[in-house]
Amino acid sequence: MANLKSSLKRIRSSQRKAAANLVVRSAARTYVKKAQRLIAEGKVEEAQVAVQQALTALDKAAQKGVIHRNNAARRKSRLMKRLNQAIPS
Repeated sequence: MANLKSSLKRIRSSQRKAAANLVVRSAARTYVKKAQRLIAEGKVEEAQVAVQQALTALDKAAQKGVIHRNNAARRKSRLMKRLNQAIPS
């Protein structure tokens, strides 16, 4: 356990930030999973709406620094690739 006042304060602030980041990260994962499920089920119209929500959630997470911007870009790319393959030509 830390002894210095500044160290104790850093521990408290880190815990607060981790809790806030967890909410954002969890929301992004939830939207992505929902979109992937709809794509797998073949519900293209609903999947398109869900993908847009997932892209927004990933962008927000990257903007807030919860995930790296390249990580968000990679996930968005993979999600769009799945959606485009599911859309009948």
